[in-house]
Amino acid sequence: MTDKNTLQKFDEFVDLVKTLRKECPWDKEQTHKSLRICLIEEAYEVLESIDSGDQVELKKELGDLLLQVIFHSILGEETGDFTLADILQFETEKLISRHPHVFGDVNLKTSESVKANWEKLKMKEGRTSALQGVPADLPALLKAFRIQDKASKTGFDWKESAPVFEKIQEELSELKENIDNNTPIEMIEDEFGDVLFSIVNYARFLKINPEDALRKTIKKFTSRFTEMEVIAKTELKKDLNEMSLEEMDEIWNSIKSRQIKLN
Repeated sequence: MTDKNTLQKFDEFVDLVKTLRKECPWDKEQTHKSLRICLIEEAYEVLESIDSGDQVELKKELGDLLLQVIFHSILGEETGDFTLADILQFETEKLISRHPHVFGDVNLKTSESVKANWEKLKMKEGRTSALQGVPADLPALLKAFRIQDKASKTGFDWKESAPVFEKIQEELSELKENIDNNTPIEMIEDEFGDVLFSIVNYARFLKINPEDALRKTIKKFTSRFTEMEVIAKTELKKDLNEMSLEEMDEIWNSIKSRQIKLN
């Protein structure tokens, strides 16, 4: 049960956002659409703080994300479309209906069975396709992952990982064949997309989120590259664009070896 202090702080926060909406020139101008990018940015900043393990930063970023939810609820109230109470009521009812194993008599013992039943319940709510519900603006890797996962819940999936990996090799061969034959760039792009899609599918079988995996690799690359810049500047007195690829590779491999030993 939520304590009185938390409820009081929540009410104070909502009142504060309403005051900003009335008194701040910038807040007065905002709409659901204009705040769209703010919502995306705040969500990604929450992800960044989770990845960094910084709990203080996570607390701050969750507050910024909560601000977006409250702001949108106030806009909905102004137009008469919905209120914060409506949002809370709808979400409460949805969570109860989609957790019959908690609030009903359905027997589901594993997370996989819960996810499968979740998709079945959403279909009963009026969806016409098992693939509905994946946001159009998700990053492409994550969107592919979610679509494949939804398709899998219908039984449209391989039973083991070996043929999934073989599919990657098949798609790579088709990509190389198109490149070697100098086919139009549109066809090469199509084959390249098939390669990425097959890799994402294999990641799913490994229980790896490809978006998270790529974000980690980007972070690792960025760390090594910036350290390479520092070493080049401080030890060799050069900018990278003044160095040969062989010189850069030597520094890069040294950094890589050191990081591997530390891990």
